[in-house]
Formats: sequence, structure tokens, C-alpha cells
Amino acid sequence: MPITLNHLIIPVTDRWAGSRFLARLIGDEPVAAGPFAALRVNTDLTLDFADDQPQAAGHYAFLLDDTRFDALLAVLAADPGIDYGSGVEHGWDRRTNSLGGGRGVYVCDPNGHSYEFFTAVP
Repeated sequence: MPITLNHLIIPVTDRWAGSRFLARLIGDEPVAAGPFAALRVNTDLTLDFADDQPQAAGHYAFLLDDTRFDALLAVLAADPGIDYGSGVEHGWDRRTNSLGGGRGVYVCDPNGHSYEFFTAVP
């Protein structure tokens, strides 16, 4: 059996607000799972948002198909309150990049986490 990442705990100040922020970007809804707001990313991986953990900003990267990436861009374009950009060296320039021959974007979440989305592995 191959090793499969099953879940990660993401520390946030408010588990529901944190999980709903990412859910809005990837098109799903979190559910209650004990002390967590759990967001299923795919059949193998759940992100467990916890507001009882020490706060530390993290970086989480997601490979998406073009259809999901386009949907993500539509959400970002519609909300001027979400900081996003083409890469750390460019700041939150509200642009995408072409690393790896695909499209990519970094999104800043209100808890300081950086979510990276791309259509080709950089």
C-alpha cells in the first residue's frame, strides 16, 4: 500500500471562518469533526481547521485542473478583499504566474496562511 497523506491540522483563530475561506476557493463545505471544522480536499485528504492550537502561518499547495482554476480565479476577481498574486517576489499583484508551463496563483488567508494553486507542478 502506498503512503497517503490523510489529514492535516491547520491552526486558525476561528475554525469555521478559516475553513469556510478555503472552502469558498475550492468549492466545498466544511463539516464538524470533533474539535475541528473539516474540509475534504479529495478522497484521501481532509484539512482539519483548529482554533485551539498555537498560531503559525503555513504554506499549502494544491494542484488543480483548468476548470477548477478558472472557478477559483472567478472567486478571487469578484472579491477585492482577498489578497492574491503571482508570487512572493511580486507581492499581492492580483495576477497569475506561468510556473511549470501552467497557471498558478498565491492566496493570502486571513490567518496568514499562504495557499498556492497551480495547474502544472512548478
